[in-house]
Amino acid sequence: MTVRHVLEIDDLRAEELDEVLRRAAEPPGGDRPLAGRTVGLYFEKPSLRTRHSSEVAVVQLGGHPVTFRREEVGSGEREPVADIARVLSGYHAVLGARVFDHRLLEELAAAATVPVVNLLSDRGHPCQALADLLTMRQHLGELEGATVAWVGDFNNVARSLALGATMMGMKVRLACPPGYGPTDEDLDRLAALGAPPVVTTRPTEAVAGAAAVHTDVWASMGQEDEAEERARAFEGFQVDDRVMDAAAPGAVFMHCLPAHRGEEVTASVVDGPRSVVIAQAHNRLHSMRGLLSWLVEEAQR
Repeated sequence: MTVRHVLEIDDLRAEELDEVLRRAAEPPGGDRPLAGRTVGLYFEKPSLRTRHSSEVAVVQLGGHPVTFRREEVGSGEREPVADIARVLSGYHAVLGARVFDHRLLEELAAAATVPVVNLLSDRGHPCQALADLLTMRQHLGELEGATVAWVGDFNNVARSLALGATMMGMKVRLACPPGYGPTDEDLDRLAALGAPPVVTTRPTEAVAGAAAVHTDVWASMGQEDEAEERARAFEGFQVDDRVMDAAAPGAVFMHCLPAHRGEEVTASVVDGPRSVVIAQAHNRLHSMRGLLSWLVEEAQR
């Protein structure tokens, strides 16, 4: 039996991604494919949205979440990751992991006999991308042909968003400071999925006519020692009202949160009428429910 893992959003085919989003849009309380079953949720990083959305999604699907931290397991130190994966596969229907190093996810997936979901790694954040796509679909309607702009660091969140948006037929534009944009490998991966993104160092150029404008913090968890250097590099990449005014009429502002008001975004934007960041955060729950529902059904085929 081939086990399906979601370590990045393009582990799904385009039609599967569409099905996950369709399930996410359905109200909870229908099928309970996790009834009498558990989902193991491993966290190396602090979490608000990921932990709560994952645990609640499991409950809404009839299951019981078991959340545990790195210090309880000693992954790769007290015990090999492969052994942990094989043991937990006998307890849980699905494993989710929020990690610093993506390679740990790959080790888990290589040994697990149940689906493994990336709850965030240094390379990608597919669960956030699912919520972003769901939110844009709710506010923009049909995504194919619509333009989405990213302003800032091409980080894990940006990478997953760009992949998912390209899979949905969106036009992707990226405004990144020199040295903080996509690599050639990133561009090749995106081009293989559809139209390659437009990459620029000018935020207003990326945002011009866009239906959705995304950004994220300039220094993510684990990059605190780079904060001053990054603050200098990202001067001019703040999403303010001037940048949003360059977008299409009715464009929405999106941010995965937490937001640093006065840094990557102004308070007038993130707290303003164009912002959908709270709906976006709530959709972390609905998109996780859609993904888990689909994964459990796939595992039973």
